[in-house]
Amino acid sequence: MTVIAGVPEELSARVPVEQRGPGLDRDSVRLLVSRGTAVSHHAFVELPRLLRAGDLLVVNTSPTLAAAVGGWIGHGRVVVHFSTRGDDGRWAVELRDPDGHGTTRARAGAPAGTEVRLAGGVRLVLEEPLSARGERLWWARASGDVRGALREYGRPIRYAYTERDQPLSAYQTVFALPSPDGAGSAEMPSAGRPFTARMVTELVSRGVQFAPVTLHCGVASQEAHEPPYAERFVVPEASARLIGAVRAGGGRVIAVGTTAVRAVESAAGADGVVRARAGWTDLVVTPGRGVRVVDGLLTGLHEPEASHLLMLEAVAGRAAVGRGYEEALGGRYLWHEFGDVHLVLPG
Repeated sequence: MTVIAGVPEELSARVPVEQRGPGLDRDSVRLLVSRGTAVSHHAFVELPRLLRAGDLLVVNTSPTLAAAVGGWIGHGRVVVHFSTRGDDGRWAVELRDPDGHGTTRARAGAPAGTEVRLAGGVRLVLEEPLSARGERLWWARASGDVRGALREYGRPIRYAYTERDQPLSAYQTVFALPSPDGAGSAEMPSAGRPFTARMVTELVSRGVQFAPVTLHCGVASQEAHEPPYAERFVVPEASARLIGAVRAGGGRVIAVGTTAVRAVESAAGADGVVRARAGWTDLVVTPGRGVRVVDGLLTGLHEPEASHLLMLEAVAGRAAVGRGYEEALGGRYLWHEFGDVHLVLPG
């Protein structure tokens, strides 16, 4: 399989599709479809005709937070990316350096005890790395109202391939629901972004069902081959029952995004039965572990980290993933959260 070291700069989606020309909406992106190693090219608006009555889409309802906030260490400027809130009240954070262009770059780690001052009077003290694997993310103790500071001073996390800041609404999917405790995703569950209310209505009218789950995504600026960190998730009872009924009736369970895969597979027992579950998951879906529930996957086109590739291979197989990536590059598909999407179906 061809592993992509980097995406050509001109293939990065720099703005949302609806800003690229008159008359465009979120569903105006392109859709690459893989059935085994067979690949076909479509517009995303064709999705209802590519699915079947009885299919089930598992969608992530996590809202996106304005999770990037400027701050200071001493007299030096930093940007704090808030990844997730732990059960003990601490926050997992990543410190980044401003790059002078409205985005950030990776920053060398700071020692334990480092204090970060944020707008609004919030202070963070770094306590310990999130993982023994590295010091990119830290558990930090906060004094002050972090969620209030995010609402007042935060902005969506954005990376250098994007052209300009976007309102938070550009990073919310049609499936996003406010969490009772104010929790959400540090970065958008982007596979769901191309869906519009019109598209959902058409899918339902054709007999496609939806199973909502929640997984709050942490920051995605991971180092090469860094496994994903534990994330909070919920698979409600109604969705668990619906998944079971669809599988029993011969329908296909298709996850919208790798986050939906992680959530539903975390709730599946060794017997393949999905049961209502909530908590934290550190599951890494690999070809060796396999998938117990998911038959297909709709995913964005992203520079593949090791864990992302392994999940795709678990769903589709190595040959299909390699063929899909080759076609995406050759077909000049656009990448990243505002880009085109890839539907992986059973061969």
